[in-house]
Amino acid sequence: MSSPAATIAWLADPSGPGCWGPPEDLALPISDRGLLLADGVFETLLVEGGRAWLLEEHLDRWQRSAALLALPPPPGVAIVKPLITEASRRSGIGSGIRSGIRSGALRLNWSRGSGRNSGSGAGSRGIAIPNACTPRFWLQLSAIEPCFEPVRVIVSPTEERSATSLLSRCKSFAYGPSIQARRQAQEAGADDALLRSSAGGLCCGTTANLLVRRNSSWITPPLSHGCLPGVMRQRALDRSLLVEQPIQEQDLARCEAAWLINSLGCRPISHLDATPLAGEGTGSSLGGEAETFWRQLLLPRRG
Repeated sequence: MSSPAATIAWLADPSGPGCWGPPEDLALPISDRGLLLADGVFETLLVEGGRAWLLEEHLDRWQRSAALLALPPPPGVAIVKPLITEASRRSGIGSGIRSGIRSGALRLNWSRGSGRNSGSGAGSRGIAIPNACTPRFWLQLSAIEPCFEPVRVIVSPTEERSATSLLSRCKSFAYGPSIQARRQAQEAGADDALLRSSAGGLCCGTTANLLVRRNSSWITPPLSHGCLPGVMRQRALDRSLLVEQPIQEQDLARCEAAWLINSLGCRPISHLDATPLAGEGTGSSLGGEAETFWRQLLLPRRG
């Protein structure tokens, strides 16, 4: 058993049952397509107070993402839920009973795995999908605290979200554009970057959906612009707290407030480049409103 509050991972060996251990002690074969080609999908969700929040919604998106990319169906709740309970027990993360750490980020990974085509030729190597792949599942639970601190952003000068790509509609392993946009932000002295949409206007942050308040109403770019169908974004839409509408850069410059939201927090945007946003409030007041909004989305809908 690992020490309390230690990051824990579980990897399913296709030839037998899964095994537990620190992430650095578990290994994928170099033939795994998730490793070689980013050919897989994942979900990240909050584990807090002994509970995996919005598990069903995340698993539903995981299943839909896999189907969209013609991956085999990933494990369902009957397999995943006991593994989450065991991960919390082994690590001490999520319940706070032994470690005092009540929050964790759980990442569920599903790779197309490894396979081999029969015969030779182009179909037996490269990016071609083998005739028979054995998918691979692993998870990792790490201690985190949900984040509500204000964030300074730039707009990436080179990276954008495709409005038509299948990859824009799911959480795939292919995070290269977001990595480059985040690197550009850091080099500019900012915390994060916004990505434009190939359809025009702003799309999202590197790892979060964009929300903008204008005329006392919250808006977010439509899915047709290539933004990820975020779980928290959808919760806000379902509760009529948010509407879909294209967002231009000038809308952000003139907005009343802007947030980056995902399943691990909701961060107010304080500056675009070096320019403060026009919205009132700074620091803890911004974060407090964002946290209140975010936490109400975790709770069941009233009525």
